[in-house]
Amino acid sequence: MQRTIPCVLMRAGTSRGPFFLRDWLPADDTARDEALIGAIGASDLLQVDGVGGGSTLTSKVAIVSRSSHPGCDVDYLFAQVGVGQKSVDTRPNCGNMLSGVAPFAIEQGLVPARDGETTVRVFNVNTRSRIDVTVQTPGRRVRYEGDTGIDGVAGTAAPIRLNFLDAWGSVTGSLFPTGRRIDTIDGIEVSCIDAAMPLVIIRARDLGLSGREMPAELDADTALLARIEAIRCAAGQAMGLGDVSGSVVPKPVIASEGDDADSVTSRYFTPRRCHASHAVTGAIGVATAYALPGTVISSDARRTGVRSIAVLHPQGRIEVEVAIEGAGDEARVQRAALVRTARKILQGDLHLPPYVFSKDPEGDKPMKRLIAPALAAALATAAPMVLAYPDKPITIVVPTAPGGGNDAMARVIGQKLGPLLGQTVIVDNRAGANGAIASEFAARAAPDGHTLMFGYIATHAMNPALQKLRYDPVADFAPVGLVGYSPTLMVANTSVQIKDVKDLVAQLKAKPDRYTYASAGNGTAPHFAAELFKLNAGVVMLGAPYKGSAPAITDTIGGQTQFMFPSLYTALPHVKAGKLRALAVAGPQRSALLPDVPTLKEAGVDGVDVRQWYGFFVPAKTPKPIVDQLNKALNQVLADKEVVKRLAEHGADVQASTPEEFGALVKSELAKWKSVVQRAKLTAD
Repeated sequence: MQRTIPCVLMRAGTSRGPFFLRDWLPADDTARDEALIGAIGASDLLQVDGVGGGSTLTSKVAIVSRSSHPGCDVDYLFAQVGVGQKSVDTRPNCGNMLSGVAPFAIEQGLVPARDGETTVRVFNVNTRSRIDVTVQTPGRRVRYEGDTGIDGVAGTAAPIRLNFLDAWGSVTGSLFPTGRRIDTIDGIEVSCIDAAMPLVIIRARDLGLSGREMPAELDADTALLARIEAIRCAAGQAMGLGDVSGSVVPKPVIASEGDDADSVTSRYFTPRRCHASHAVTGAIGVATAYALPGTVISSDARRTGVRSIAVLHPQGRIEVEVAIEGAGDEARVQRAALVRTARKILQGDLHLPPYVFSKDPEGDKPMKRLIAPALAAALATAAPMVLAYPDKPITIVVPTAPGGGNDAMARVIGQKLGPLLGQTVIVDNRAGANGAIASEFAARAAPDGHTLMFGYIATHAMNPALQKLRYDPVADFAPVGLVGYSPTLMVANTSVQIKDVKDLVAQLKAKPDRYTYASAGNGTAPHFAAELFKLNAGVVMLGAPYKGSAPAITDTIGGQTQFMFPSLYTALPHVKAGKLRALAVAGPQRSALLPDVPTLKEAGVDGVDVRQWYGFFVPAKTPKPIVDQLNKALNQVLADKEVVKRLAEHGADVQASTPEEFGALVKSELAKWKSVVQRAKLTAD
């Protein structure tokens, strides 16, 4: 059976691809991806059996729907379809295809056109960011003809203005995800930046290049491509993205001087081939790195206010208007705007070949979600709304910034959880207020199983024990299952002049407040462990609360603070790399990964037992069949030897549970830490 679906083929910016309403495609994401593979003709390099053009630039897809997000008009999901391989990747974003979203949405009746011009607020599902797209609409009709030209496209067309509102840190949660503006990888200085698209930027001269080489020349240098890929993969780990060898982000950029003080030359990779021109999202990232001080390509001209920066690429230039606020290390890009054009090429019915589908399509209607037999049996008596679960991407809300132990653990599990549930899993970092921001958000999400929270000892025991919050860790959540435990480690900056814990205690008693400890925020495990250490050792030490463990551990490595009590999962890589010194384990026994490191009790300070635990929650009132299905999938992931190995390598011991067992643990831990708060007279200040 051949399947027929509506389609609009558009040239958007310097890219081209089919645009679909979400309702035009199969409801099941597996069948949806198969339909996209068939539409593009991804099965062969020339893509002769579809509308692709044998290039990643012409193998792009835009999926548009009415927005489910407050204040936004439409949702835009970008998909990169493979060239010569049956793959669909919805992890990256494409700013060029974005320029066609507003015209498409207006013409499909999702957004009413205004007379003159119409601004459509687009929510990009891939990066969870908002963009205002302004289109020319004289007489309330989209106008494609005009006098605006963009490099890389023949002719001229009507201008389409893209105004990126919150693209900074949209994927990793931080503009500079590693906590630094310059990192050294494989002996090369790089800047890892997340501005519209996660990038790793390398100076051309550090690779022995001028930076003006053409794409074909760069693509022919296999040794260069291998080195860039090695740097990219290492940068992905440092940015908290995990193993990126099978992903297209972060994107590598080779940068060099521009033609003047307001331009920079860029060679953008996709990521294993040099882009024929340049991605829009990549241009935003390059312009941001150029405008801000302290990166490998920072401009000598330090200006605040609105500034126009030209990103020079092999086929011309992209003008990016950035609004800069503040100076020095406090400088921030508040918004970025640029102009693209788009053109509707054709509109009609797209015929998909039957060989791309793993199951027979159901006529010309969107296919219903296929439910696994085990899930179907579990949900047989549930309400009709439950039968469709899961019917959209699943979001894991992480209460800490990217790069820390919680984030890394959630991403390891999320990568395996998605295929079991048949949906894309998105990690949404919502750091701040010591986990309260993420907890409040997750507690108030729809109780349909599409929003999970990666909670831990701080969000569901310590912080609620310390202060009154706008969420109840027991009443507002349904526990899904325990993930495991990680001991707390006492670490020190390597330059601190102490012999051991006993020497530290002696120095602090002789000179109180001599040292400062870092924590992931008040009410977190590193905070409680440090305060218990002070209480039981009878010493005074200043505390510096941070917004998450990643920046706290970064400053401890850098010497701004001298001590910290992170989880073993967070600290172990830095200890092994010689960046931190492990002093003691804040738990009942030594760690097999650091057998020579004593417990605090062995070091002379008893009573500091802080074993951190982690687990998944969903909002209260989530139907029990959904909770049970999630628990089953989670426990299947935790039984995966690869997952166990990856977590164990960082010091986390996997331990699965039932929802009921995990719920009992949360209640007992909450009572335990309320008692500690009273004994230690701790406050949130």
